[in-house]
Amino acid sequence: MRSRRRLAFLNPFNLLVGLIYCFLVLPTLIVIPISFDGSGVISFPPLQPSLALYREFFGDDSWMRATLQSFIVALCSLAIALAIGVPAAFVIGRRVFRGRDLLSALFIGPLVLPAVVIALGTYIFFSHLFLTGTTFGLVLAHASFITPFVFVTVSAGIRQISPLAETAAALMGAGWFTIFFRVTLPQLWQSIISAALLAFLMSFDEVVIAWFVTGTTTATLPVKMYSSIQWEVSPVLAAVSTLLTLTSLLIGFVTYRLQSREQPPA
Repeated sequence: MRSRRRLAFLNPFNLLVGLIYCFLVLPTLIVIPISFDGSGVISFPPLQPSLALYREFFGDDSWMRATLQSFIVALCSLAIALAIGVPAAFVIGRRVFRGRDLLSALFIGPLVLPAVVIALGTYIFFSHLFLTGTTFGLVLAHASFITPFVFVTVSAGIRQISPLAETAAALMGAGWFTIFFRVTLPQLWQSIISAALLAFLMSFDEVVIAWFVTGTTTATLPVKMYSSIQWEVSPVLAAVSTLLTLTSLLIGFVTYRLQSREQPPA
């Protein structure tokens, strides 16, 4: 077994894929040691190993306000996305009705559209409703952006669940509301958690739509980072990037573990 794995690793194609992956990941990994430099400039390798950049980040009110704003927007938009995406995945996945394919395409549509197109359309629409520059408008914009991710993830989980228990509950007189909350939903908790983690991360890291919709007092953390890059390249960006990278890796690992548990045994 070990010899087979070693031969697979030494395969030229696998080596090429590994080198390409390292090339793509290396710029992200370089940011991590840079964040521990206390010299006041962005340099690699670090000139003065220190936690000064992290202390500056957590001690700056503007960075903390942007971080809190990102958390609030991500949590609120996640609640809306779950409230819409989970029931929609259940209805479209279990019921047959006219317009089902069209409704499914409408939910998946934002996944194939460029983010800048969605951002521009959202800005034009929200400007007429006076929602631009408000937290409520930003929450709605992010909710419409992450709902398709919730829908797709939960739909995949529903396809792995046998409908026999739902059929038995229907034969015993249970309605669709009861079947959803008492039979299907308890079997979907891993898919829902995976969808929630992914959607939260997508909302928290989103910058294009937020850049169009947000205002000076409602800027999220990614928007503030982008603004800082435009006007001044602050070394604090390395610390913020490292924290976001570690958060993304943690959420990705938890999501992977949850999805691997859902795979049926071979």
